[in-house]
Amino acid sequence: MNSLHALIDQARADFARAADAAALENTKARYLGKAGLITAEMKALASLAPEDKRARGAEINAVKQAIERALQDRRDAIEQAALQAQLEAQAIDVTLPGRVADRGGLHPLTRSWMRVEQIFRSIGFDVADGPEIEDDWTNFTALNSPQNHPARSMQDTFYVDVDDVHGQPLLLRTHTSPMQVRYARMHVQRQAAASPMSPIKVIAPGRTYRVDSDATHSPMFHQFEGLWIDTDVSMADLKGTFTGFLKAFFERDDILVRFRPSYFPFTEPSAEIDMMFESGPLKGRWLELAGSGQVHPTVVRNFGLDPERYIGFAFGSGIDRLTMLRYGVTDLRLFYENDLRFLQQFA
Repeated sequence: MNSLHALIDQARADFARAADAAALENTKARYLGKAGLITAEMKALASLAPEDKRARGAEINAVKQAIERALQDRRDAIEQAALQAQLEAQAIDVTLPGRVADRGGLHPLTRSWMRVEQIFRSIGFDVADGPEIEDDWTNFTALNSPQNHPARSMQDTFYVDVDDVHGQPLLLRTHTSPMQVRYARMHVQRQAAASPMSPIKVIAPGRTYRVDSDATHSPMFHQFEGLWIDTDVSMADLKGTFTGFLKAFFERDDILVRFRPSYFPFTEPSAEIDMMFESGPLKGRWLELAGSGQVHPTVVRNFGLDPERYIGFAFGSGIDRLTMLRYGVTDLRLFYENDLRFLQQFA
């Protein structure tokens, strides 16, 4: 009897020494397992006389229940200690300043895009936007690009595997010049009864696509095209407009601009526009920035206008190129890699 009840104190002491749940379960097996001390006492009942079995069995059962209660108490204590340790490890100091989201910012190309729009709006130009998937006529034919022009080959242009409702091939636009066609034709239709028609002054910024990729070219890039059509517009207006734009965009007056003869199917005469800074790291170096020229009579006719009466100029430049020069970026691919170390400089 005394030795049996002594198991209760012994079990409590062993349970108390168990540091975690695993150790406690190992200790439990010593008393309540298949080969445990209580199990051995139960098996010993078989050797007792019938009149002694009932009393001995009740005592064993009472001791077993006491040990089970001690086991459960220790389990609860270990669980509570683990919970308390977790709470202390994950405690929040409410006196600390709150965490706020990092401040974002506009992408450098978006900044330049918005800047181009703001400058040209300030001198009376509209801003036009249109589809990035174009039909062949608007992207090429209307701009005086014959069927055998190199820009029509698969090496330069991303073609779409379906045609439009008129059976024309569709493609990702290779420039934003198609918006000049769309805008001019819409302008002519709106002012069909007006004589003379009000001038067409518009820029068309947007994404464009060509099969090209290196440090200074991307399959997807950004351009803006400009168009000014009226009864009396000259190349002198083109030079003044674009020179003024460059000085406003770069916020400096020490800029030289030259117009170098070139060829584009949609303008005649045509000119490449080069720029040179008179100070700074790029001092004395001519930089090619844009293509330009007097709008070809065929293109004017495709606008729905009489080329004998209306004349004008067009120009096109890369927003990516201007952004690289403005911020001193040497690799175009940095704009598209989403590296926060690069982009946070502009936030």
